[in-house]
Parts: sequence; structure tokens; C-alpha cells
Amino acid sequence: MRERAGRMATMTLDHNELNSNRSLRLQTLVRLRWLAVGGQSVAVIVTALWLQFPLPLVPCSVLIASLALLNVFLTIRFPPTHRLTAAAAFVLLGLDLAQLTALLFITGGLANPFAPLLCVPVIISSASQPKPHSVVLAVFAVIGVTALAFSPFPLPWYPGTVLLMPRVLTAGIWFAIVSMTAFAAFYTYRVSLEASELSEALTATELVLQREKHLSQLDGLAAAAAHELGTPLATITVVAKEMERELGDDPRFGEDVHLLRSQSERCRDILKRLTTLSSESEEHMRLLPLSSLIEEVMAPHREFGIQIKLIEKGDRATEPVGNRNAGILYGLGNLLENAVDYAREAVTVTVEHTAERVKVTIEDDGDGFSPDILARIGEPYVTRRQKEDSAGGLGLGLFIAKTLLERSGARLRFENSPGARVSVEWPRALMDTKLAK
Repeated sequence: MRERAGRMATMTLDHNELNSNRSLRLQTLVRLRWLAVGGQSVAVIVTALWLQFPLPLVPCSVLIASLALLNVFLTIRFPPTHRLTAAAAFVLLGLDLAQLTALLFITGGLANPFAPLLCVPVIISSASQPKPHSVVLAVFAVIGVTALAFSPFPLPWYPGTVLLMPRVLTAGIWFAIVSMTAFAAFYTYRVSLEASELSEALTATELVLQREKHLSQLDGLAAAAAHELGTPLATITVVAKEMERELGDDPRFGEDVHLLRSQSERCRDILKRLTTLSSESEEHMRLLPLSSLIEEVMAPHREFGIQIKLIEKGDRATEPVGNRNAGILYGLGNLLENAVDYAREAVTVTVEHTAERVKVTIEDDGDGFSPDILARIGEPYVTRRQKEDSAGGLGLGLFIAKTLLERSGARLRFENSPGARVSVEWPRALMDTKLAK
């Protein structure tokens, strides 16, 4: 039987594990650091040599050189493909934040136009590291921004002129940088998390489809096994016949020889049936009428105390006959399973086919979809529905079902009527091999 949607979501991927398993490649961080070293060097050189503003050149050079030397050490010590642990990434990003804070502190504090760059390490952490590490790094960033507000070092400016920042403007800059850091970090975290969820869910979809295809190919494996076993079993049968001819009347071995001969014949009959089943029903297994498809979908769900009603609209003689599609079988089966899970007494399956379209509608008499869930149906890890005594459903399994059905060319519609109703509709050409030709 197919796994329940909620159970599959739990088994395939844990929500917290998804958040913590994102890792940062060291080479990516090294390249970003070289970019920072280059940008800081250019800013210092332009300020000191071109604009000729008074600048604490030696401390700035030491801070920039320390970042470059650390980058050289990391490049030599670790291979380019090395991935950082969460703790190592936190330490390196924290060092970057501290270096940039110190450089800004001695060059004007919040008056320095490059002060907003303090949010960069936090954004990088939000995109690739666990949430607790990013929150701690964000707190350090806020502390650094606050320290910059009290920097005693003036902004490098023209000789003889001291550029003083009004307290109100300093407070406004502080609030702007903190707000930008919080907003950018949260936005980056959500985008990265949703991308990771979608990637994992699509991987699970491919695994489910592969599993369904493997199940549909078992008849071919049985035929191959029957073919391979046929030759050695024929040899065993011939030897058994010779032994029976020589020892059939022997009181000691006759009974065993007769048993050996009969069992070898039985094995040959079994293999013959397997071979015949594969050769005679291969076309039947490949092509599936719409009524047979629906019956195959409904069969596993009849023993759960919920009545499943089938309503057919259209002439059985003109029903479409299409290729067996593991994705359609799994997708419809999952939708029906969710309906059975949340139904009170009955689930109604309505099948319609016309010259232009094929439509399958699944309705249950439960409480239906809640408004917030209805707006997000089909997203991975949407796992709530209006039923207090149920803990599963409408999670990754529904996302997989929706994805597989849409890949087959179907359009899905979710609504309440007042129970949950799911409509799946295909152009008839996609479900009928005659029209497809």
C-alpha cells in the first residue's frame, strides 16, 4: 500500500534537518574575502593617496593584511571542495564581521559610507547556516553597529575640516543599518529555505516515480528469471528421469526419486506460467483503460471503513485507453488516500470522459480545507487540515502527487464543496493512445 502523505514527509525529510544540513563551501567564502580585501584596499588607497585625506594608514593596512593572510592560510590548508561545518563557518564569518567593524571604527564609525556592509556576513550566514548561528551573528552585528555610533575617530576629510555628524542623523543611520540587516537576513533565510525544501521535495518525487516504475516492471523481471532458470531446470528434469528409470523400483531410493521428478515438473510448470503471463499480458500491462486505471487506484483503499462511491459519466465503449503511467497511478492514489483519511463516512470518485477531455473528481464528506491551507495547496510541507484527531496528510506526499499529475499534462483544482474536492483534468489526447497517434 502507498505510504500516507504525512508519514512520507516525516520519513523522507525532517524540517529541522533541512535547515541544519545547508553547508557553505570554503572556496566560496575565500573568494568573497578576496573581493573584500580588494575593495578595502582600493578604498584606503583612493582615500589616502588620491583624495589625500588624513587616514590611519598603518592600522588599516594591518587589518586588511590580516584578512588576506587568513585567506592564504585557508587556501593552502584546505582543498577547494572543502565544506565548512556550522561552527567553522560561524567563526570565520564572525572574524570577518570583527575585522570590518574594527576597520570602520577607526575610519569614522557610522559616518563612513561603507558602514552598511556590516550586514554582509549576516546575510551570508542566513543563506547557508542554521538559524541559531545566524541569530547570534546578527546580535554581534548589532553590537558592532552600536559601537560604531560611539567611535571617537573622525571621518577622514579635507585637512583642517572636521565633519561632525548630528546625533539624530547618527541614530537614523544606526536604525537604518540594523533594519536593513534584519530584513535582508530574514528574506535571504526564507528564500534559501524554500529553495532547499523545493529541491528536496523534487528529489523525493523522482524517487517515488522511480519506485513506481520498478514495480510496474516486475513482470519483465519474472520473465527474465524464468528464462534463465529454464535451462538448468531442464537438465535437472532429464537427470531425474534417468534416475527414476534406474532406481524407480528400489525400496531405498525409489520414493525419493519419484519426489524429485514430480517437484522438478512442478517447477517447470511454475516457470511456464510466469513466461506465459509476461508474454500474453505484456500488452495488457502496458495499456490501461480508464475504468481499469480507476479501479487499480481505488482497490487499496476499500478496507478502511470508508465507503468509496464510483460515478462514471460517459459511454464505457468509448472510454480512453492509455499507456500505464506510474505517476498518474501514484498521484491519484495519494489524492484518494488523503480523502479517505479525512472523510467521515464516504468518498465519491467521479470519472468523466468526452471527446475533448478526461476528468477525475475526488470528494470527501469531511471538514474540507482550511482557508490558509487552500491558498497554499501543493507547496511542500503544508501539513495541516481541519481534523483534530489526525496528525498527517497534505505534506510532501501531496506535493509529489500534484507534481507527478501535472507532469502528465493534468490541471488540478482544489476547493471545498463543503468537504474537500480535488478535480484532475487532462486533454483526452494525453490519455488515449488512439488520439495520441
